[in-house]
Amino acid sequence: MPNGSLDKALFEARTPLPWPHRRKILFGVASALAYLHQECENQVIHRDIKTSNIMLDEGFNAKLGDFGLARQIEHDKSPDATVAAGTMGYLAPDYLLTGRATEKTDVFSFGAVVLEVGSGRRPIEREVSGVGKVGVCSNLVEWVWSLHKEGRLLMAADPRLEGQFDEGEMRKVLLVGLACSHPDPSARPTMRGVVQMLVGEAEVPIVPRTKPSTTFSTAHLLLSLQDSVSDCNGMITLSTSSSELSFHGGGDHIV
Repeated sequence: MPNGSLDKALFEARTPLPWPHRRKILFGVASALAYLHQECENQVIHRDIKTSNIMLDEGFNAKLGDFGLARQIEHDKSPDATVAAGTMGYLAPDYLLTGRATEKTDVFSFGAVVLEVGSGRRPIEREVSGVGKVGVCSNLVEWVWSLHKEGRLLMAADPRLEGQFDEGEMRKVLLVGLACSHPDPSARPTMRGVVQMLVGEAEVPIVPRTKPSTTFSTAHLLLSLQDSVSDCNGMITLSTSSSELSFHGGGDHIV
C-alpha cells in the first residue's frame, strides 16, 4: 500500500497524521468490521485488529488486512472456546479469560485502535517513573478512562496535532473508543452502531466516568499477566482448557 500501515503513519512519519485523515481511517475500519460482523453470509471474527494490520492507500483509505487468525461463525451461533490469540494491548479481558472470540472482542480491539489513533499513544507503553527507576507498562485504555473520570478527556488528544482538530469530534471519537473498550462485552456497541456514531446518525452511549469493575477472576488474570510480563511486548500462551499460563519474552503476540 502506498502509505504503508497505520502504525507507521502514526509513529514513524515525519509529520503527524492530520485529524481528518484519522477520522476517515477510523470510519473505514469500522465499516469493514460492520460488514464482516453483520453483512457477510457467515460472520467473520478478525481476532487481530491493530494499527499494524490496517493498511493505507494513496488516499488514506483504510484496508483491514492479516486475516490469519480470522474465524467464520454462523450468525446466531456461539463460538467455541479456543486458545486466545492476538496482540497484547488490543485483547479484551473476556477473551483472555475464556478464549472465546466474538464480535464483541473485535469491538474491544477496535476501541483500543480508536484510542491509539486519537491519542498518538500505543496501547501498551513503557514509562520510566524517575532517574534510575525501572520502567513500568502503561495501559492506554486505563489511562484514557482515568482522564475521563477526572473530567479531562481531551487531555488524551495527540499533542502532536497541536490542537488542529474539532474538540467536539475528538471528544466523540474518544468516547466511542471507551464505549468499545467497556469491560462488559454486553455493554459494547455493535460495529454497525459504531459506524452510525462516527457519522452522527446515532448518539454515543453514556460512558460512565468510573470504569466499571470486572469480575474477580478477570481482574486476577490481568494482574497475573501484568506481573508476568517484565517486557511490555512480552508474549504469553494462554490455554483456557487447562488454565495454564506461561510467559515468553521478546514478542508482542499471544498465541
